[in-house]
Amino acid sequence: MAKRILFLFSDTGGGHRAAANAIIDGLHLEYPGQFDTDMVDFLRYYSPRPLRYSPRLYPSLSHMKSAWKLTYESMNGPKRSRAVNQITYPYLRRSSERLIAENPADMIVSVHPLANAVIPRAMRHNPVPFVTVVTDMVTTHAFWYSPRADLVIVPTDQAMNRGIRLGLKADHMKVVGQPVSPDFACEIESKEELKREHGWTEDTPVALLVGGGDGMGPVRRVARAINDAEVPVTLAVICGRNEELYENVSKLNWRIPHHVYGFTSEMPRFMKAADIFITKAGPGSISEAFICGLPMVMYACLPGQEEGNVDYVLDGKAGLWAPDPETVVQAVTNLVEAPAIRATMAEASLNLARPNAAREIAHVLAAQLQK
Repeated sequence: MAKRILFLFSDTGGGHRAAANAIIDGLHLEYPGQFDTDMVDFLRYYSPRPLRYSPRLYPSLSHMKSAWKLTYESMNGPKRSRAVNQITYPYLRRSSERLIAENPADMIVSVHPLANAVIPRAMRHNPVPFVTVVTDMVTTHAFWYSPRADLVIVPTDQAMNRGIRLGLKADHMKVVGQPVSPDFACEIESKEELKREHGWTEDTPVALLVGGGDGMGPVRRVARAINDAEVPVTLAVICGRNEELYENVSKLNWRIPHHVYGFTSEMPRFMKAADIFITKAGPGSISEAFICGLPMVMYACLPGQEEGNVDYVLDGKAGLWAPDPETVVQAVTNLVEAPAIRATMAEASLNLARPNAAREIAHVLAAQLQK
């Protein structure tokens, strides 16, 4: 009989859902027919007010960078995080117990930091394995590391060292990598063939500009700056689910070759066809770029949460930090004019890649269930 694994995520950004989907794909590829999987947005459907509104409010809150950083840092320590968890548990206990009762499973996997203290505590009468998969890359919040979890899977050595500093033992954690869709690791056509498939010119490098699944960040301003400067690239802009962004970018007074897309499931093919990747410093996007061997230009990061990602890419010599549109223009221009530097960064990107992380996490989960 198939074992059932419940994944807890929330749409506070697209990364948590994408990570859960990647692990689920890995499970079904490695163990066909052996696992039933389900996903629950625990904040939206199993949290009291005002927490249940977090997914809806997240895009606005993430733009309030000073407030975001203050909130992030004010709870980011062993004593402070424990105090917050202790104070909020009575408020969250009933909804957490209802989640567990209504979603019976043989294992629960969390890919969100806010589930890791309250859910295992609410599981005291239902002791199935609880595993945390940390989906922040380097500067990981204390909420990720609950001693109540049976195992904490982390993406980098830095994330593991952070857990040790917060009191977890090394054998309580496992470094595997950032879970991204196994499609990124698949062998597909050559870069030239993919460019022809997308209708992209082969005469100039292609710069792929993204803002995540929700089209967040200053994507329009960056696109306009590259266009106004007439950087010698073909610019492909992915606007995600942001229809307003799609309309605004499409209506720019374009002077350079360009392609504008909404939400797409073809990101592995787009990224393998591109030559330069312009992105917010989200852990999923960075990890996908590593697998595709793309030099990166990072234009934004969430304070605290993603600042370490920027340093990780820079230390690995896989990209450039360009925190405003004008700096992005200069960075992209430099990469276009220096193919050797671009090639060196592409190789560095590949050296940091963990293309099979989702499949490896599937094996770790399966082994944990067998214990």
